[in-house]
This record gives sequence, C-alpha cells and structure tokens, in this order.
Amino acid sequence: MYASIIIALFMVFIFSALGTAILDIIFRFFGKRGYLGNLYPNVRGGIPRAVGLVPFIILSLYFLPRFNSLILIMGIFAFIDDLLGRRKSPFGIEWGQLSRGIGIVLVMIAGILQGLGVSSIFIALLVQPLNISDMQPGSTCIVTLIMCIVTIVLMFIVGSADVSELPAFYTPLLLFVVCLGYSPLDFSGKIMLGEVGNHTFAIALGSSFYIMGGLAGVIVMFIVTTCLIAFVRRNTLKVFFRRNLGLLDPTFGDYFMDVLTGGGLGDLLRKWILEDKQHDVKNPLLISLGFRRLLYNPHAPHPKSYVPRDNTRLLGK
Repeated sequence: MYASIIIALFMVFIFSALGTAILDIIFRFFGKRGYLGNLYPNVRGGIPRAVGLVPFIILSLYFLPRFNSLILIMGIFAFIDDLLGRRKSPFGIEWGQLSRGIGIVLVMIAGILQGLGVSSIFIALLVQPLNISDMQPGSTCIVTLIMCIVTIVLMFIVGSADVSELPAFYTPLLLFVVCLGYSPLDFSGKIMLGEVGNHTFAIALGSSFYIMGGLAGVIVMFIVTTCLIAFVRRNTLKVFFRRNLGLLDPTFGDYFMDVLTGGGLGDLLRKWILEDKQHDVKNPLLISLGFRRLLYNPHAPHPKSYVPRDNTRLLGK
C-alpha cells in the first residue's frame, strides 16, 4: 500500500509541476493578446492569475471522499471570483466578494450535511486568512508547506485514525506534494495562485486539520495558521498599517487581526456593524490583542489616525 501511495504522490508532483508550467505558458500567450481580462493583471508587466487552477483540479480528483466535494464547491466559486474581479454588484459589494461569500456558506452547509458538524464552519472560514496570505509571492505556499509538515507530525503524535483505508497522513502529504510542484514559479513571482488557488489550499488544510484532531484540531490549527500568516506577512503589513492606518507601532495582535478580519469582506462587515463610527482604543491589553486593527473602520467619515498629522513624515516613502 505504501509503495502505491509513493508512486501516486510522485505522479501527482509531476502533474502539478508540468500542469503549472503549461498553464503559465497558455495564460501568458492569451494574456499578452488581451483575451484573459482579470486573469492576466498588469502586475510587473503582466502575470498570469488563477494558475491555482492546477492544484484545484488535482486536489478535487485525488483528495479523500467527503472533503474533495468541499474543495470542488469552494474552487468553483473562487474561480468565478477570479473571473469577475472587482466589478461592483447592485448589493453594495463586489461580484467577486459575493461569489466567495456564497462559496464559504455552501462549504459550511455541505460539511454539516456530510457529518463534519461545527468543524465545517472553521474549515470554510480558513479561506479568509489564506486569502490574506496571498498578497506577496510565495507566502501562501510557504504557509501551506509548513502547516502540512506540522499536521503530519501531529498526526503521528496523537495517533490519528486512518480514513477510507488510507493512513491519515495521506491527506496533508498529498497537499504538500501538490503545493511543492506548483510553488517554484509562485516563489519567483511569475504566477499567481488567484482565489481559486489559495481558497483550495485553505479547504484542503482545514480538512487535514479535521482528520488530525477533529473540531479541537481544526480550531487550534486555525489559530496557529493565522499566527503563522501574520508572522510571514509582518513586514508588508507594517508598511500597510503605517501608510493606510497611520499606525506606527503595530503589535503582533494587529497583524493577527488583519489576517483574520482584513480584506474586502472584513471591511464590509465593519461597515454593517460599526456604520460610520470609529472607536478609539486606548486600553493596553486591547491594543496588544489587536483591537485597533479590529475596530478600524475605513468607512467612517474621519478614520482614526494613530499618529499626529505633523508626524506623518515618519511614515517614510
């Protein structure tokens, strides 16, 4: 059995690496001729977006039953998000955000119907931090690879049960191999996962956490993953806080809250909940926990600035 698993994983690696290279060539060919729209954004002269289609297709086919349907649902709606991009809908949000939100809700429902219970909610919500992680080349891949290794180690420690006659570690190992095959071009900044890619990795990681330790495993690893993403993106987040929030002294809690609640959907929830209010956080404990970022409302008439205006020279170029 183990020999057949090794052979299968080797083939998966080849499919992932070759498929990524081929899709990169195809997207560049049509993208340079203006046929791909949002799938070929003008970043660094043009970079194929949504090359994460390759991991999505592979994981949809090779992932364990029950869990591959969650990947399929999320991947389809995530790809629609990639296609529609930032076009505004009549509902006050972008069409892409609406598609992503529908996908998250459907994953929750499908997971509950398949017996995953509350765990399906956390599996679906893992889409948010993984989406935020995909803001710089290679960041989502490095997080995925690290968390796969951690999950495999924990599976041996806690003695996770086999699933569908396969050892528990098959699931995170499969994800690791797929990500490893895809990642070289992503690390070099030549391609982008797109929503279809990072959302697929999110559901696959969440499913691996569930197999490792059930609901408790999902919750604990959800927090660990969010912390890891905050650490990996801390430098770019510091620049974002200084330039966009006027926050010169961000804490790790601010980074964590940005990964957990940042992005378009997070700001939309702030708009609904906070309306036009901007709360001034002064409690040291709340500041350390990231409540300045959590309660920062970009829709307020005068968003809170955490540095005097005469000190904006400190923000740098």
